[in-house]
Amino acid sequence: MKIRVAILISGGGSNMLKLLASMDADHPAEPCLVLSNKSGAGGLAKAAERGVATDFVDHKPYGEDRAAFEDALIAKLEAAKADVICLAGFMRVLTPHFINRFEGRMLNIHPSLLPKYKGLHTHARAIEAGDREAGCTVHVATAKLDDGPILAQARVPILEGDTPETLAARVLVQEHRIYPEALQSFTRTLAAKTEANT
Repeated sequence: MKIRVAILISGGGSNMLKLLASMDADHPAEPCLVLSNKSGAGGLAKAAERGVATDFVDHKPYGEDRAAFEDALIAKLEAAKADVICLAGFMRVLTPHFINRFEGRMLNIHPSLLPKYKGLHTHARAIEAGDREAGCTVHVATAKLDDGPILAQARVPILEGDTPETLAARVLVQEHRIYPEALQSFTRTLAAKTEANT
């Protein structure tokens, strides 16, 4: 039995596509759903083209009722029998109500060398701070924003004349490399634990 992976996106889903491409016949996991908070997210059509089930829950009708929005997400994920959740450019901050439901089974990719620069505008902040390097981190998501056990990191030098955009483009190349690697390692360990307990 393969580990079932659901991927949450809000946009074009470049990291999502790399994750899907990595889950081949030899991988311990398989994609079961790509889920978005936007019906028009470009990544949904790309996932559907690859034969992966897609769905969305528009956050706007829920207004400030984040718990109701998250309950709708949870219902979709549970219907898909998702074992592991990968956040890949999902631009909604999730509350402990959601995260605790999937505790220890939710991964996130963040465009900084955590614990530095949690939150937004990571590349601009690294440049403004005069840092010599930036990078990205895959970690297990916890109730604290951009926190939790680190699974993988990649470092990228900050070059003279870099803008947030040029730096982001180089970091993204590394995101596309380490997220699939981290997912494979994480799901392999999870599959071994599951097998040992059966």
